[in-house]
Amino acid sequence: MFDVLIKNANLPDGREGIDIAIKGDKIVDVGPRIEAEAGEVIEASGRLVTPPFVDPHFHMDATLSLGLPRMNVSGTLLEGIALWAELRPTLTREALVERALRYCDLAVAQGLLAIRSHVDTSDPALVTAEALIEVREKVAPYIDLQLVAFPQDGYYRAKDGVESLNRALDMGLDIVGGIPHFERTMADGAASVSALCKIAADRGLPVDMHCDETDDPMSRHIETLAAETVRYGLQGRVAGSHLTSMHSMDNYYVSKLIPLMAEAEINVIPNPLINIMLQGRHDTYPKRRGMTRVRELMEAGLNVSFGHDCVMDPWYSMGSGDLLEVGHMAIHVAQMAGIEDKRKIFDALTVNSAKTMGLQGYGLEKGCNADLVILQARDTLEALRLKANRLVVMRRGKVIARSAPRFSELKLEGRPTAVDAADYAPLRPGEL
Repeated sequence: MFDVLIKNANLPDGREGIDIAIKGDKIVDVGPRIEAEAGEVIEASGRLVTPPFVDPHFHMDATLSLGLPRMNVSGTLLEGIALWAELRPTLTREALVERALRYCDLAVAQGLLAIRSHVDTSDPALVTAEALIEVREKVAPYIDLQLVAFPQDGYYRAKDGVESLNRALDMGLDIVGGIPHFERTMADGAASVSALCKIAADRGLPVDMHCDETDDPMSRHIETLAAETVRYGLQGRVAGSHLTSMHSMDNYYVSKLIPLMAEAEINVIPNPLINIMLQGRHDTYPKRRGMTRVRELMEAGLNVSFGHDCVMDPWYSMGSGDLLEVGHMAIHVAQMAGIEDKRKIFDALTVNSAKTMGLQGYGLEKGCNADLVILQARDTLEALRLKANRLVVMRRGKVIARSAPRFSELKLEGRPTAVDAADYAPLRPGEL
């Protein structure tokens, strides 16, 4: 007898009519028509069942702070950075914890059960690190939260930046971060990459750097990051986030750069919502898109995953914790509208991001953790088109969030009484 049996599910790999049997906190069987008793039977009714969404790039210390101490009037990256510098001295541990927990509530409702958050270590008080470590402990039963020691004002540029980052790692942050393009010079940026990779190698930690978040094609710290990754034997444990300068680099240089990144097994984390909003601000027309070369990086075999980055904070006044919104934007900005393109985009919100974060037991195969989401959509393509409603969110075999199916009631003579947008999926051969 199973604890939970999910019936008639469609899976991201295209299988349909699949049952998923759960006992305790594990998936114990996956296949068509599993005949067994179960404590709870959940009828998926031909809807998509997916592993949880995973956000490999977020700023939880700033989330939901929109309007404190004032609004970002210009909506630019530089004003957002200046605004955060105003807000940071006023932060309290209690307020940081409360905002982060509220965001985690929203994340669960969106089926987002793993998050990697950058934690600003530029203020030597490190109240951000203290708060997020507390949050990590509180949400552990329902969210895998990884914390990056992030020297937001620059590892060398910020006063006491070197010491503060090391103290934050000593406190228990999980990952070494950096922001080389924000150092005073290109040389300082390159030196920071080398120093931070050495720290990671010495401590046995992964690396995740904000890298080349700029329109400047000469910002090439990703090249240094790839080289230092190989030098210190960190292949597969390093992520380069944003990489927006690649959209402005010439093709000849990129033809050298991408193979170097592939040799280093760099995990690439574009942030479509933020990148398209903040980049290209000095352009008139033509105006650059502001996102890295997603298609080319995927075709070269690099692991590409998408982050949400910000929700209602000094840099981004929008956002809802919905990774499908991130993927929806990526389809448009990367011009990846083909069927296989969209499947790759969905993977970049789930399995690729899980690989970036090194999550264990992730997936829908026998023996995986019983973590899953039932979406009000037929398949991954429809989930992205609709930014589909999350009907059921499950963590370790327990339902932790539910939403009623979303439909509209109609009062039109001679027409149906209700409309479910999920019923508008493309017709298949033989369907009317």
